Amino acid sequence: MKRWFASLVNRAVAFVILAIVLAALAVALVSSMVARSELEAQAREQVETIADLVAGELDARLSQRRDTLAHVAEGFAMEENVLTSRARVLIRREIALQHLFDGVYLFDTEGTVIAEHPQQYQQTGLNVSEREYFQQTSNQLTPVISEPYVSNYKDRPAIMITAPIFDHRQRFIGVLGGAVMLTGDNFMEEISTVRIGRTGYVGIATRSGITLAHGRTGETMTPLRLENPVLRDAMSGFEGTLSATNQEGTNTIMSVRQMSQAPWFVAAVWPADEAYAPVSRLTDSFVQLLLIVILVTAPLALLVFRRLMKPLRNLGFQISERHLGIRTEPVDVAGGSEIRQVAETFNTVMEERDEVMASLAEREAFFRSLTQSAPIGIIQTDVLGRIEFVNPAFEQIVGTDSNDLLHTPLLEGVYEEDRVSAVGDWNRALRENTVFLGRFRLKTRKDQQQLVWADVMTAVIGTDERTLGTITVVRDITHELEIEAELAEEQERADSILGVLKEGVLMLDNGGFIRYANEAACGFLGLPHGCEQANFFERVSIENENRRWELDDFLRSADVDSLYATMKNSRGRAFDVDLAMLHLRRGSDHHRLVLVIRDDSQRRREEERLSWEATHDSLTGLLNRRAFNSSLVKCLGDADKKTVASVLMLIDLDYFKPVNDEGGHLMGDDLLGRISDLLKASVRQSDTVARLGGDEFGIILPACGLDRAVELAETIRRGIEGIRIEQDGKTFGVTASLGLTEMSGADSGPREVMARADEGTYAAKAQGRNQVVTVPLPPEGRLV
Repeated sequence: MKRWFASLVNRAVAFVILAIVLAALAVALVSSMVARSELEAQAREQVETIADLVAGELDARLSQRRDTLAHVAEGFAMEENVLTSRARVLIRREIALQHLFDGVYLFDTEGTVIAEHPQQYQQTGLNVSEREYFQQTSNQLTPVISEPYVSNYKDRPAIMITAPIFDHRQRFIGVLGGAVMLTGDNFMEEISTVRIGRTGYVGIATRSGITLAHGRTGETMTPLRLENPVLRDAMSGFEGTLSATNQEGTNTIMSVRQMSQAPWFVAAVWPADEAYAPVSRLTDSFVQLLLIVILVTAPLALLVFRRLMKPLRNLGFQISERHLGIRTEPVDVAGGSEIRQVAETFNTVMEERDEVMASLAEREAFFRSLTQSAPIGIIQTDVLGRIEFVNPAFEQIVGTDSNDLLHTPLLEGVYEEDRVSAVGDWNRALRENTVFLGRFRLKTRKDQQQLVWADVMTAVIGTDERTLGTITVVRDITHELEIEAELAEEQERADSILGVLKEGVLMLDNGGFIRYANEAACGFLGLPHGCEQANFFERVSIENENRRWELDDFLRSADVDSLYATMKNSRGRAFDVDLAMLHLRRGSDHHRLVLVIRDDSQRRREEERLSWEATHDSLTGLLNRRAFNSSLVKCLGDADKKTVASVLMLIDLDYFKPVNDEGGHLMGDDLLGRISDLLKASVRQSDTVARLGGDEFGIILPACGLDRAVELAETIRRGIEGIRIEQDGKTFGVTASLGLTEMSGADSGPREVMARADEGTYAAKAQGRNQVVTVPLPPEGRLV
């Protein structure tokens, strides 16, 4: 089959046959769809019509029988005893009822059969009061068409049509009934034998799900098979025409019509295969015709195409001879326009090829003359990779004479461990007509144990029509790799040293991008898994004395020995750092910044701790005497600038020694802590509170005024007096003697002010302690 399709003639014939088949199938498909649609509409209309006719006919016959029965019942208006005594005569006389019903019955008010026709049914005396049709008639007093039931005569299925009988006073005196057997020679049998086409049929059922007549199986009084959804819907009152599947799995067209005289429905069913049989017959005829057309067309098309393609076959022979050198003149131009165009194109190409070959020979000579003096190895191979030319530089690289290298595969000179990958990459590059770049080891012929590392580049030589070979350039890089290995070793040693340093070391380019970073530096940036190629200044912010350092600041500045700053990374973590910066190749395109970052947080915390301890009392957290004196000197320097006098308050505790002696030093420390808290809570934020000694405190009140200071002192005195500590059933506490004095620019220094305030505390103790005493300024110090 593959060889047969290799021929263009055979392909053309197959294409024609395929085109015919596809066109025929398209026409057949469209025709079939249109015909099927038309047939489906006609079939639905026919099924609907039959369902309407049968339902209408059945309604008419039931209505006729019910109306006739009701009319006869009206004629039986007489006394109940007369009806009972004349029952048989009355029934025999109603010839019309005898023709309309299979059995006619007269029931008394208790449901007992008092007369019947024909008498061979032998139902006289039978009580049917339990029958539904009798109960409905006697209760509703209207004519009734009953549900199907099994009669007492040979258990035959039947329906009963009944009408009530009234006397002249419209009293209910009996029931007149007419039975219609569902099997037998009557109108139900006629309706069930209606046929639609050859196999279509009509069925009648009640909405309660009982079969009255089945035109295909002849079943009666059997429950409906509710697998069919159309029948289920019909029991709920559905009317219409749908496609459905019957219990045998046959696709059908089913039309349902509800009856008006009784809670029944008629279903007309037509198998779809029969309804669409004309389409199937048309399709079979079309297929037969198509086969005949193909049988006629195929040989004719084969003959025509062989004749049309004969010039092309001759052209192929001539091209083959021209390629083998048997033919030197151009190929003949004959046949159709397409074949002539191919022949003309081939002749043109061959002429151009001859010109190119001549030009290539000239270029090859020029190439060989140039490569003789080239400092790198150059090899030319044929399409199979065999060496056709090498220059002296390559002979020197591999240590072999060119005569020994000619016509040997180039890749045989590759070291065995590198050959597999080199061959795969080399062949892939040749297939894709791309430049092959590789680095591998070459064997030297003079010493098979010595290997030479080489950078190799191979490109394809050829024209648009064919590949002529390859040109390969080889550069000996053995010495370069040795130097690179030494540099890599030095780099690895440096990386190891930098990696264990706690200081972060980074190298940035002039755009701020990280070119190198050790592990500690990446930790500062919040990038523990590597931070190279990230922009340093996008990852961190560096601030020093309310100044933010950016990339331009570092590029413009000189080398930085020590920059104490706060560095915050993109994750929000802040570091106190000591940063050093060094410029490399400044002013060139390869300008680099080397940053060394040391975490300075611990040193700064230590400095802050020492600074705090130098100025604060460790027990109370208040300023100590040294810091207090410094604040006092500053306040004295500003005394002349303030319109309201500043005040110095000294506080000396009374009876503190007994607390230490009796309660212990821990209780004394607790008492001092509470008094310190009281002092801090009582003063302003601008005031200065200090512990000057064991039980002595001082407060500087800038621009307070003496009157307000006295009020504050009284508040503090009462607060200290109110502090009590209980221990072992005893209560401990102290009072305070307070001395106050104003500050003046005339004061010679803090010693003079302290002496005046101290004089006040002595005076308070002399007056009985727990006092506030104010010492005025000396006359020369008062403001005029």
